[in-house]
Amino acid sequence: MAGVAATGVVIARAERRRQAYTPEEIRTRLRARLEEGPDGPGGSEGDARASEQS
Repeated sequence: MAGVAATGVVIARAERRRQAYTPEEIRTRLRARLEEGPDGPGGSEGDARASEQS
């Protein structure tokens, strides 16, 4: 039962963090990630492979 409660606390905390951003801040962050491309901090090997195959 304690594990279920702890999971709820973690989810609630993450949701509060998401709600702290304004829509404009979210757009700005997404555009910055898009400009970084697959080799940027948010990229992964799977992303790089998918773009190589296109």
